[in-house]
Amino acid sequence: MIKVNDAFYMQLAIEQAEKAREIDEVPIGAVIVYEDEVIATGYNVREHSQDTLSHAELIAIQQANQKIGSWRLEDCTLYVTLEPCPMCAGAIVQSRIKRVVFGAFDPKAGCAGTLMNLLEEERFNHQAEVTAGVLEKECSELLTNFFKALRKRKK
Repeated sequence: MIKVNDAFYMQLAIEQAEKAREIDEVPIGAVIVYEDEVIATGYNVREHSQDTLSHAELIAIQQANQKIGSWRLEDCTLYVTLEPCPMCAGAIVQSRIKRVVFGAFDPKAGCAGTLMNLLEEERFNHQAEVTAGVLEKECSELLTNFFKALRKRKK
């Protein structure tokens, strides 16, 4: 169920994604909210860092762990512009994030409902509530435009 502030916080995640786009990274952004306060942000820097783990969600999770002083993010909501991949979905489950809100669906790697749903898998000891498609058009266009420009530059 979409909540009142979901679009507001997703817009902040889009702003993070724009930071990635500005440095020629795939434009994916994330924010983590605790008690109506943004406590962590992240954007994709995998190409710059050459680190597999440099996804927006993982960067934001690490920041939130430091801010809260715990690996448990039980009362937090993660907003991310693209449906989490299997690696990020696993980290979300392990960090005990309560709720995940994403914008664009990921037909190639989405693990919050598209290919599978690791976040609501009942066999795990923790599940996260999922809200999909918040500002989906804006999030999708960011990615579509980025990859169009990339293909054009490569020609």
